[in-house]
Amino acid sequence: MDYTDDAAVSDLLGRHRVAVDRATHGPAGWIGGLALAAGVIWPFVGHTATATAGRPLLAYAPAGPLLVLAAACLTLARLRWKRALMHKELAGYREALGLARAYGIEPAHVPPWLEGRREDGGGKGAAPIPRYAPVERADEGTGTPPSATLPPKPAAVSEYERVADQGGWHDEVGWLLLFAGGIGAAVAVSSGEPLGLAALALVPLAVVVWVAGHRQGSRKADLRPEAEAYARAVVAARAAGAETPDLSPQLRALLDD
Repeated sequence: MDYTDDAAVSDLLGRHRVAVDRATHGPAGWIGGLALAAGVIWPFVGHTATATAGRPLLAYAPAGPLLVLAAACLTLARLRWKRALMHKELAGYREALGLARAYGIEPAHVPPWLEGRREDGGGKGAAPIPRYAPVERADEGTGTPPSATLPPKPAAVSEYERVADQGGWHDEVGWLLLFAGGIGAAVAVSSGEPLGLAALALVPLAVVVWVAGHRQGSRKADLRPEAEAYARAVVAARAAGAETPDLSPQLRALLDD
């Protein structure tokens, strides 16, 4: 991809803008939004309907499955959105912009969606343009680049890259499971329906989800310092003139943080 070709870049951005918008506003996003609204509203209006009057199980219990469906659909929509945003052509363009800035060439305009920001430009962004240290150019008289040493990539860094994008959903899913289990138990007690007590099984499941999320977060925190040190060393070596491999999106995110 020739990122200096204005026509090619305009076509690229147009195509991928459509793909990113489609991932955001696809069926999964709409279903998730509607299910979330219905799950929140149902406990307040369910008991007022004629069909559910005097039947607490129907008046409250459906809110739990609706919220679980909402969490699943919205998580799927976000994964699709991020996959579209991290397409290799867009990642390459962001890399080109980051290198241009390192050489003192500031882009005239960066559309907010390219970095995963809001339309007003706010927010941190899920895929920010990588930042590199300003390049100290070699002496033009000799043409000799400064010496640089590229550190070997530790196994802990590769492990961090593998797990960095995993998780992030444990808290939400855990609360939804706990909420659904509580609603089911409350309905069972108030209506005398023993079947509703089966929802209590969701409570230990919520604890399991939280524990898994905590362990995953702790593992990331243990690996992060070494991964960040390696990313900074690679950037320093590149700025000094060494040929280095491209940093992965996970390591670039560490530098942006």
